Amino acid sequence: MVNHADVDRSLADLEHASELEDLQAVIIKLRDTYCIDHLVYHWVNSQGDQYGCGTYAPAWVDRYIEKDYLRIDPVVLGCYQRFHPVDWKRLDWSSKAARSFRREAIEFGVGNQGFSIPIRGPNGQYALFTASHNCSDTDWDEFTKTNRRPLILLAHFFNQKALEFEPDRLPEASRALSPRETDAMTFLAMGLNRAQAADTMAISEHTLRVYIESARFKLGAINTTHAVARAMSRGLIVV
Repeated sequence: MVNHADVDRSLADLEHASELEDLQAVIIKLRDTYCIDHLVYHWVNSQGDQYGCGTYAPAWVDRYIEKDYLRIDPVVLGCYQRFHPVDWKRLDWSSKAARSFRREAIEFGVGNQGFSIPIRGPNGQYALFTASHNCSDTDWDEFTKTNRRPLILLAHFFNQKALEFEPDRLPEASRALSPRETDAMTFLAMGLNRAQAADTMAISEHTLRVYIESARFKLGAINTTHAVARAMSRGLIVV
């Protein structure tokens, strides 16, 4: 079992990292500390630049890139729609493409269990911190129950350190949302569904959809949830 001292040492290792390459050494050490098959950190910023470090087999990483699995990976797609950590069993693996992808990932040693923490940073940056392992549902449930909080803490420290290595990146110029687009994003961020948001704004759902799609286009988001997250991270809406 990982104790507080282990977590403190890991945080100290992260604090002493001086470049992106140092994070690879830290994540290997973390993987060994947690006695699991893999830990992976992967980020994408608003320009589409990507960075990743982790313990997956290089052959799987190459295969993932070659097949452009980013398009169909249920972990990536599912976590875009979530703000909280998620066990892979709760994601949608129902499609033929998703099931095939999962079988292949397991063949490459990714593991049959996973726990991913989505992180949203400034200017549209999005990251995932993932732990995966090959074990029974019971053992994995116990692992995530025991280690959920330290993993979340480590994920955010990992992301914070990665962002520190981009000090010269200029803030992204945001395309301003109209007052009605801002209202639509705000009500959705507050948890209202489309019918409730349209009613509150005294407009039809069709008109609301126009505002949402316009805001999504301006924000460069892949879906409505992603648009809300980007609007919040850029300070365009406050909830």
